[in-house]
Amino acid sequence: MIALSTLPGAPAAPNPDPDEQIEALATLCKASADTLRLQILRVLRNDSFGVSELCALFDMRQPALSHHLKVLANAGLVATRREGNSIFYRRSELGQQAGLSAVQHHIFEALDNTELQPGLADRLEQVQNRRERNSRHFFRDNAHKFRQQQDLIASYDQYAATVAQVLRDAPIRQFDTALEIGPGEGAFLAELAPQFQHVIALDNAATMLDRARATAAAAGFSNVEFVLGDTGHALLRQRQVDCVVINMVLHHTPSPAQILRDAARCLTPGGVILVTDLCRHDQAWARENCGDLWLGFAPEELADWAGEAGLKDIASVFLAQRNGFQIQVRLFGHPYTATRNQV
Repeated sequence: MIALSTLPGAPAAPNPDPDEQIEALATLCKASADTLRLQILRVLRNDSFGVSELCALFDMRQPALSHHLKVLANAGLVATRREGNSIFYRRSELGQQAGLSAVQHHIFEALDNTELQPGLADRLEQVQNRRERNSRHFFRDNAHKFRQQQDLIASYDQYAATVAQVLRDAPIRQFDTALEIGPGEGAFLAELAPQFQHVIALDNAATMLDRARATAAAAGFSNVEFVLGDTGHALLRQRQVDCVVINMVLHHTPSPAQILRDAARCLTPGGVILVTDLCRHDQAWARENCGDLWLGFAPEELADWAGEAGLKDIASVFLAQRNGFQIQVRLFGHPYTATRNQV
């Protein structure tokens, strides 16, 4: 992709008004000169949270917390996104003015070098566990309807060929071990098992893992290892893999950014991470009917999380669906493997 500023003949950005810039700087400094607001920004380091979740984290009533969130938003330190009737807050990387981006970056950098207070860290873990538990229970109770629910948004057949082609074209250095996070019923194992010496299928729902195991057995795949757990499993701290596949999983997980960080940590040099997921949408019914924790993701969100995990954007493919949903297929890897190609 080419940024507008690099296009021939693109108008230069106007010089900022000095008075406006001073006012914006004062607003930024005032917003960050508060212990609670700094703690909010620290919590938002790798995730976004709804107002009710933030109230639970900081043990505050909503009116009081909403005031602090408004101050942060007015300073350009946080941004919002609406999902159905809920509003989620995340850090804003853009800020009010480009000239203040360095100041904002240093504030975030200083915060990220501090540890969360023990009580806050415990409550954060509780929120994440609650999200994960809700997702795990949904798939436990609805495994028999998995394909039907999946087809409400995007059936596997609608993106399978594209994902398989991106995998075949990926600049993978070696084909020793692949990891699929959340294999579902195991359909994509038919692509991985023939290409890699060993495949790990990881899922935190035993019923779904059983379905994937049955699919692999029916196909005669003997090189697939099935592991019950999440990306924090001890196995992933002991193993390195050449390819990680995450198909239509991130919008079901409590912390997508954490999944990408965990995946990047077990990646070999020259390895890749292949992510398929929904672009951001406003169909709130997907939460109840499909167990979605997130209503898709903006492409730049995935790119930012991958970048924070030390990965580069290699390739992007976007698929429009007749029902209005859009699918993004993303390939990330270590810097020296990266050559961007967008379709």
